[in-house]
Amino acid sequence: MTRGRPRSEDARRAVLSTVLVLCERDGYANVTIKAIADEAGVGRQTVYRWWSDKAEIVMDALIDLRERELPTLYQPSGDPLADVEAVLRITYEYTQRVTGRALVGLMADAQAEKRLSQRLQDTVIGPRRQALRDILQEGVDAGTLTADVSLDLVVDFAWGTMWYRMLSHHAPVDAGLAREVTDAVALLLRARPAPRT
Repeated sequence: MTRGRPRSEDARRAVLSTVLVLCERDGYANVTIKAIADEAGVGRQTVYRWWSDKAEIVMDALIDLRERELPTLYQPSGDPLADVEAVLRITYEYTQRVTGRALVGLMADAQAEKRLSQRLQDTVIGPRRQALRDILQEGVDAGTLTADVSLDLVVDFAWGTMWYRMLSHHAPVDAGLAREVTDAVALLLRARPAPRT
């Protein structure tokens, strides 16, 4: 290997870190494989060794971020509403500084590409929906929440609000929204909001 070149895994990690930064800075549509390679300090052939296109890189970067950082930011408390708010707050705040433009760009591309849409559902959107639903189901099972309203509908409300604001830009997606959505979830599932500290 040429001196000064990062080793294989280092190069892969550099690409994954770089692509989200570029999406936030330049917009998803303006990011190219060449720009990713140049910014990450690797050759284009190195990028193509792992990924066939930009969308695959972005999805892998989002998965990597979730697997690498979420466990350090979120630990279940046992209080379902507090846990809902924590997951929403972390995710909402990430959209403002790391993932927002990448997610919106991927979603736009997925409207015209069935394979991309399915992969986005399987690897990014689906796991996020399931994680929130699991928290709500645990609350129902423990008797602190009721399931008079479909839990899937409640999950769609929580994430759908995020998507709507990200696409329309009419209001922030932040910790304040996470609190408001959690309070609305509490009303939908006939529970009291978690105490504020």
